Amino acid sequence: MQIAIQGELGSFSHEAALSLAPEATILPCAFSAQVFDLVASGEAAGVIPIENSLAGSVVEHFDLLFRKDVRIEAESLLRIRHNLIGLPGSKIESIRRVSSHPVALAQCRRFFQSHPHMQPVPAYDTAGSVKDLAGTGDRTAAAIASSHAARFYQGEILAAGIEDDPANYTRFFLIRRSDLVRAPENACKVSIAFMVENRPGSLVEALQLFSESRANLSKIESRPVLGRPWEYVFYADYQTAPPAGEHGTPDGILDHLRQKCLAVKELGRYMAAANPWEPA
Repeated sequence: MQIAIQGELGSFSHEAALSLAPEATILPCAFSAQVFDLVASGEAAGVIPIENSLAGSVVEHFDLLFRKDVRIEAESLLRIRHNLIGLPGSKIESIRRVSSHPVALAQCRRFFQSHPHMQPVPAYDTAGSVKDLAGTGDRTAAAIASSHAARFYQGEILAAGIEDDPANYTRFFLIRRSDLVRAPENACKVSIAFMVENRPGSLVEALQLFSESRANLSKIESRPVLGRPWEYVFYADYQTAPPAGEHGTPDGILDHLRQKCLAVKELGRYMAAANPWEPA
């Protein structure tokens, strides 16, 4: 099995991909669009981050899910633990520059406040920062990334768990070309995209269907429609309760939603990942 990811080997996406398919061959890509192109062509599956519990949604990936012929097969939650990584033999008091993805840097503000001699330097990727550091020989430089990246590029963890908030999780999707996905019979979670008419009450009418069907609408957000100013597509996740008749099933909800909307696209139907912050 081949899985495409955006970013370098050793990244959080790499770690998430291996948690979903431990024997997979990982194909790193520079851009998210390349991941989706490989998936849409059937050359590989893909693992993409879709939402971080602190930073919010990866909006580019929602847009690509809507436009591309791909489908969500599974989801997983990965605990994001940031580490200060230097070259072997580096000393934390000698570090002057720390590179990482801007989101990772922003999630470690308290660490930088307590280490004012360190300058944060934005980079394209967490693991890529460690990869670049490995070739410099510079012991005054460091990177912020996962322990997986430290092992992968022979870095040394100088400080572990430096993120501001321990409740830091990223939700990942495993995606495949649409015709290659078969939803499991016990799938309880559905991701959709839909558009409604631009008139009073149209969105409320669509959302009322979830309440009437006893579905738990766990997420909704809007995104602009490319090339159509001031028109929006709504992305939603919902979980189905034991159905009260046909209208409470995933298919029943979608059928009724299509009667209320201009367009509806089912992005995937899958098992919900266990939330580590909820009691078992």
